[in-house]
Amino acid sequence: MTAAGKTQISAPSVVDLVARELRALILRGELRPGERLIEERLTERFGISRPPLREALRLLEHEGLVQRQPRRGAIVTPLSADDVREIYSLRWALERLALGLAVPVDDPRRLDGLRDALTAMRAAAATGDREALLDANWRFHLELCSLPGHRRLLAAYASLMQQLRVCMAINLGFREALSGDPADSVRRHERLLALIEAGDPVALDREIEAHGDSAFMARLDEFVDPCVA
Repeated sequence: MTAAGKTQISAPSVVDLVARELRALILRGELRPGERLIEERLTERFGISRPPLREALRLLEHEGLVQRQPRRGAIVTPLSADDVREIYSLRWALERLALGLAVPVDDPRRLDGLRDALTAMRAAAATGDREALLDANWRFHLELCSLPGHRRLLAAYASLMQQLRVCMAINLGFREALSGDPADSVRRHERLLALIEAGDPVALDREIEAHGDSAFMARLDEFVDPCVA
């Protein structure tokens, strides 16, 4: 606090801004798993020198989005088809557990976070903002896993965050390739929320299985690049 009782808020540093932009490029699929992060290209793209770029890459390395490899430098953390299957299977198990513990929901106000995320999804789909759609999608599922108030379940789900968001970006690209309609994701989440509101655990379990993207999983090898050697 300052002498006048005001909180001093620091502006984001160049490192923070570059890390934020690189993170967004990875999470929306413009930088693919296994892709080399060539320093010369990135410094030219962002108009910066190498030291802040390298520091930004170190931040993303701590988050699990970037790896450093001998003689190759930094790459986007590779995800094989088997990695995606493991991440998604754990995600579905945790979401089913959360819904099994929370539904029927005794206080409708506890669903406000889901409703807010769905509103954000609608707005992002209407404007074609893919990054905002991914962010709202993530918020919806995080709110879903928050419903039972189970701290360890939520911590386990949150620990998947960055890898899961990369998977969501790949999945959204798959769905857009099939339907060309970003509103498809909105409709799927509307159905899920309606069933949570109705409190029908059997129908919810069926919807989660359908929401589990069996078509995407069946054709996963087409949408996940093999790890670059």
